[in-house]
Amino acid sequence: MFMAKIISVIYAVTAVFWTFLTIYTGHTSHTAGLYLQILLFIIPFLGAVAGFRNARLWGGFKSAIGKAVVLLSLGTFTWSIGMLFWNYFVFVAKIEVPYPSLADAAFILSWPLWALGVLSLSKATGVKFALRRIKGKVLLFIVPVVAIVSSYYLLIEVARGGVVELDGSNFWKMFFDLFYPIGSAVILAISLTFFSLSRDFLGGKYKVPVLILVIAFLINYLADFMFSYTTTNETYFNGHFVDFLFATAMYLLSMSLSLIAVHKDKQSSIETGNMLP
Repeated sequence: MFMAKIISVIYAVTAVFWTFLTIYTGHTSHTAGLYLQILLFIIPFLGAVAGFRNARLWGGFKSAIGKAVVLLSLGTFTWSIGMLFWNYFVFVAKIEVPYPSLADAAFILSWPLWALGVLSLSKATGVKFALRRIKGKVLLFIVPVVAIVSSYYLLIEVARGGVVELDGSNFWKMFFDLFYPIGSAVILAISLTFFSLSRDFLGGKYKVPVLILVIAFLINYLADFMFSYTTTNETYFNGHFVDFLFATAMYLLSMSLSLIAVHKDKQSSIETGNMLP
């Protein structure tokens, strides 16, 4: 809980700083907006540290929850490393962040790790029992379809004007152009499906952190959409509202990892080897 309080204070500072910056500059680019990128590194980094600590208490890969928290924390950590590279370009190299770059390489690693983390988390919930019901089977089909269709419309039709540049002469640019919208769609579909099928997570004890986790992925999805949109029409700048959205998503994700802690009634069973599946 101590780490959660620290992360909350940093996010509060971020919110105040961004609000002041927005009022002061009138929604335009300003040099001070560059410093928001530092907070975008610190928040997920601390969240990952908190997650790794909780994962160890859950037994790490020896339990489904421990494995899930490890993977979710790794995803959050790689995202923070992406922001570390981003800050290098901004403050050390003092150049416009290239695309693609090492920052993009770190960012995209977070999505498969988050997806695997959510899938692992589902094993410790009532998902397998929900799938035995007709309602569960219907949700398993409908939710991903709606999420993917919505993602295609927002990330391709709206954000990119219906065009994804497939330049065969630049393989890595083409790879990231495709992976970003696909990755956003997949993690959104998985997280929404997971939440739809497992609302009574572990009898409700961890319902709040799981709900926060899903909201974090939803906001991160919206941030990805806005980032694609603003970079496509060349209106993005460091300190834009999209950066505050990313900060909010990383804050919520970090809080979720901080709150998925082992309760005292579970600690003894974990220490004796009787861990959750």
